[in-house]
Amino acid sequence: MRLTLLGSTGSIGTQTLDVARERGYHVVGLAAGRNLDLLEAQVREFRPQVVSVANGVLPEARARLGGVRVVSDTSEIATLPADVTVNAMSGLLGLAPTRAALEAGRNVALATKEAMVTAGGLVWDAAGRGGGRLVPIDSEHTGIYQCLVGESVHDVAELIITASGGPFRDGPDDLSAVTPAQALKHPNWAMGRKISIDSATLLNKGLEVLECAGLYGVPLSKVQVTVHPQSVVHALIRFRDGSLKANLGPTDMRLAIAYALDAAPTGMQRPGVPGTVRRGPEVAGHLGWPLTGTLEFREPDLVRFPALAQAYRAGELAGVAPTALNAADEVAVEAFLGGRLDFLGIARTIERILDETPQADLSWDSIEATDSWARRRSEELITTAGVRA
Repeated sequence: MRLTLLGSTGSIGTQTLDVARERGYHVVGLAAGRNLDLLEAQVREFRPQVVSVANGVLPEARARLGGVRVVSDTSEIATLPADVTVNAMSGLLGLAPTRAALEAGRNVALATKEAMVTAGGLVWDAAGRGGGRLVPIDSEHTGIYQCLVGESVHDVAELIITASGGPFRDGPDDLSAVTPAQALKHPNWAMGRKISIDSATLLNKGLEVLECAGLYGVPLSKVQVTVHPQSVVHALIRFRDGSLKANLGPTDMRLAIAYALDAAPTGMQRPGVPGTVRRGPEVAGHLGWPLTGTLEFREPDLVRFPALAQAYRAGELAGVAPTALNAADEVAVEAFLGGRLDFLGIARTIERILDETPQADLSWDSIEATDSWARRRSEELITTAGVRA
């Protein structure tokens, strides 16, 4: 299998290369940002034809990576001929290469949740124009995908994604005095700072709800969240006859990545219609994973974690509201980590931004304009006393 990988130096990117190494896949292109030390090691090992880096480090990268063509356009990597294009970029930076890959007919394994959150309909339009296929990488959405294979989305009563509950699932009741150090201490996972805070507020799960609705073409009301502290069950589907299917497995993202790579060549060309998948060999020795322990499920507390409710609200508002939600969260999380905003101020900032988001038809241009406006306005609100307790 030939792969191109966008976001090669991040967590999903490095784990994708773990799978490629274990299975002997050929990596034809890598896109990274500024981490040239790690990129240089990846180039030495996998010997891609082309790599992409941020503009600011382009001259240094060209000097260090002799024998490899180095560019600054990530979309150039995304459209290289390959069996699967893996997009593990974070934020809206991953939107343009997702569009480019699908319009070029590439099969995309997508870990960039912002693409479906902000531009789901446009992403499917790009796939329709170019003939590209799409499959998710996130463990929850890959779990839904695996449960949907062989089923009809019309028979679905609910898609259920699980949440660990984050560091505050068992208290305290009053979250107003939570510190960044406490919020970053996730009980189950070692993650980056932004996603750790989103897990603490449950906003990350809200983004996954929006992504799920966009991926599988179901109404937002059919996407539910259950808090599952053990993180063994990744997703469930409740069918209209009352039966349920669940996807369970070890808490190792390499399993979800490997499945997405297997599934991408026969992936979805329209929402909710997965193709038949032929699975690859064992991943990381997980055939010996023991079936032991207790599984627990709880309803999410939308009073303590209002950011999750705000995500549902943004989905109901539709249009550019999810873009505004995503931008406001990024600015507010950064302000919280910098000591400029209290923990509950993250959700208050999002609420104010959704109150003020102007109505606009969804387009590539309106997404960009709304993202810029929401970031600017969020910063203004945080600078004033308007979003503080």
